Amino acid sequence: MHDLLIANVHLATMVDGYGELPDAAIAVRDGRISWIGAQADAPQASETIAGGGAWLTPGLVDCHTHIVHAGNRSGEFEARLNGASYEDIARAGGGIMATVRATRAASVDELLRQSAPRVLRLLAEGVTTLEIKSGYGLALESEAAMLRTARRIGEQLPVRVATTFLGAHALPPEYAGRPDDYIDDLCTQMLPHLAGEGLVDAVDAFCERIGFTNAQTARVFDVAAGLNLPVKLHAEQLSDQGGAALVARFEGLSADHLEHITQAGIDAMAAAGTVAVLLPGAYYFLRETVAPPIAALRSAGVPMALATDCNPGTSPLTSLLLAMNMACTLWRMTPAEALAGCTVHAARALGMHARIGTLEVGKCADFALWDIARPADLAYAMGLNPCRLVVNRGVPRAPVVSWAQP
Repeated sequence: MHDLLIANVHLATMVDGYGELPDAAIAVRDGRISWIGAQADAPQASETIAGGGAWLTPGLVDCHTHIVHAGNRSGEFEARLNGASYEDIARAGGGIMATVRATRAASVDELLRQSAPRVLRLLAEGVTTLEIKSGYGLALESEAAMLRTARRIGEQLPVRVATTFLGAHALPPEYAGRPDDYIDDLCTQMLPHLAGEGLVDAVDAFCERIGFTNAQTARVFDVAAGLNLPVKLHAEQLSDQGGAALVARFEGLSADHLEHITQAGIDAMAAAGTVAVLLPGAYYFLRETVAPPIAALRSAGVPMALATDCNPGTSPLTSLLLAMNMACTLWRMTPAEALAGCTVHAARALGMHARIGTLEVGKCADFALWDIARPADLAYAMGLNPCRLVVNRGVPRAPVVSWAQP
């Protein structure tokens, strides 16, 4: 006897393209997929949900977010549109340091209160797995608070959370002019301590002219490797710093952004199996004009994931469905590539592809049920949320989750 059967559905298994299986059913036992097949052969289960001919996909995976933070930077958005430059905003105390100050001043409870509504908007659109980065603390205590908040989100809300330490996000003001000293502190104190507390699933950095150098990033990655933590990288967003090749050399999970990646970086990623995580929200919000080289990544066989990059400064986006539409409209990704980017390839970008991302027997029972005519509808309709039902670890729930902080 199975625990749960979702009957009379069309499956987009995401195994080889959409992996369509029409007129099907799917069964769950002990939180995992226990059977997939034709509706006519459906087994018995303790609970049956009638799908009514809707489409069932793997639960969506948002594999790159900065969703835990305090404060709001809509004032900067308005100031830029009224003619203020980035330098004007920075001199007035804005930019990333405004978020750092607000986040440092917030307790874990306050961070959870401010961040949970953003998470809930993603869950309403069928997201069942979420990556959450630190990087707005830039000091041990506040980085730990961000990561503890991320863990609490995974405990208190129906979502699987992967945490990423992004201490090498920006240079904190107390280390102005001393980036190597900050990297020393990060490598010898912050990262080992946070990893020792079990707060870190992966390590990230911002390798850019306004971030950290290739050599400084490599130092962080060396420490991560010594702690048996996988790495990923904000790479080639604004310029080519060789970040994609660097993270590939460390057999990294992903290189993210990639608007300015070269063919050498693409080839290195392809050889290492490193996923390209593409972030159309930041591209749109910053009004960028150089798009990531989709055709070259596709030709090289580099898996392409999509994510919201939810953050207060460059991508205040809490809709993975809209990210899919942006990727198709702005970059000419296909709807099948976009959905794969939010399922199977996003799971690979988190190192979770053995457990989630496709509908296969033995994998975790994370699903989303959609009132759509075909899978392409998920990338087609802007502002529409056709999610009817979500299953997390075998437990069905309504798409909209209510939550009150304990």
